[in-house]
Amino acid sequence: MKSQEPRSSSSCAACKFLKRRCTPNCQFAPYFRSDEPKKFAKVHKVFGASNVSNILNEVPEDQREDTVNSLVYEAEVRLQDPVYGCIGAIASLQHKMVELQHDLILARARLACYLEQVQNINHTSNSGSGLDAQGNVFNMGTGFGGFQEGSSGINVDQAFDHIHNNLVFDHHFSTSSFQFP
Repeated sequence: MKSQEPRSSSSCAACKFLKRRCTPNCQFAPYFRSDEPKKFAKVHKVFGASNVSNILNEVPEDQREDTVNSLVYEAEVRLQDPVYGCIGAIASLQHKMVELQHDLILARARLACYLEQVQNINHTSNSGSGLDAQGNVFNMGTGFGGFQEGSSGINVDQAFDHIHNNLVFDHHFSTSSFQFP
């Protein structure tokens, strides 16, 4: 969609940057207003005016504003990160998402283990089982979870470290095609 503001008599940012006369049917004018000179400068530096013009010509008119916004974003990111550009930002976000999914799985496992311990403590409170001061499950009488009487107990943090080190989860996307910045 073209901007709803009426065109003023001044040149658009693209024509000012290119030092040319802005015509009433300038294809840049609806998307690069005169009060946004840096917007076009960034796009021009990365893509060039003729490439932007060709891209706008190939895109249906109702999608041109979104196209320009995308070009502006891509240009800004490319100027910030000349090597990776948008792919670097995407890879970084995907990597962060994988880390957060891993953390969520680990937190759920810890919660499930904790709830199981509480439930087992409630069921075995009469048999002498419980938690010691370090968070170890101990059993004074009948054994707990296959551990024999007199065993030192199960350290919950060690169990979670084992889960953390051996956790395998499914990726819904492939990150093998590029390096993370």
